[in-house]
Amino acid sequence: MVTVAIAEDSIFVREGIGQMLADHDEIKIVASCGDLPSLVTAVETHEPDVVLTDIRMPPTETDEGIRIAAQLRETHPGIGVVVLSQFSEPEFALALLQDGSDGRAYMLKERVRNRAELLSAIRAVAAGGSWVDPKIVELLVAQQTENRNSRLGELTPREREVLTLLAHGASNAAIADELVLTKRAVEKHINSIFMKLGLAGAQDVSKRVKAALMFLAETGTDASPWDGDRVTGGR
Repeated sequence: MVTVAIAEDSIFVREGIGQMLADHDEIKIVASCGDLPSLVTAVETHEPDVVLTDIRMPPTETDEGIRIAAQLRETHPGIGVVVLSQFSEPEFALALLQDGSDGRAYMLKERVRNRAELLSAIRAVAAGGSWVDPKIVELLVAQQTENRNSRLGELTPREREVLTLLAHGASNAAIADELVLTKRAVEKHINSIFMKLGLAGAQDVSKRVKAALMFLAETGTDASPWDGDRVTGGR
């Protein structure tokens, strides 16, 4: 059973989502909130597994969803957060992921009516994984096209193998097992990849996320590297 707190200022949207999830055996709605202060109170009272929140709601109608996600990473790191937004600007997704992608999902509201996808995002963050709307992934990939060929061309065949697995959500341990390498060797390859791709000093978003996006941009792979609990954090 996954307990969920919903935060959405539109009562119609909030009740619609609640009804969509209420009859699912593995979901239990523990709170329904219309603004950020009531959501904060609900988190302290119920400690849900997942917070499903609009990106903008009272009191400021700016970026409450992003701010509560950052706050919960500090105060309740075990709570997953699914941010719902009508905005397809990649900057919002990057802001959500800037401190790590684990336990975080960014979904466009136009996709919420698809219960299967909504449940997929909830399950992913509840398990500590991540989910990013495919449309946002496409936009993020488009931003990585500049100079991608020359940079990726500098990688050795082994580094490209490592990057391929990294881009599909494999942890360092999984990469080591797949390529029959030591974990230390995998770390060295990944550090070399970051250096060659110009990501060694990246601070605005996970280096693994950016490296994966550059790989996807070149290869044209459709699969998102943020498919549920396959994604892992760390180096």
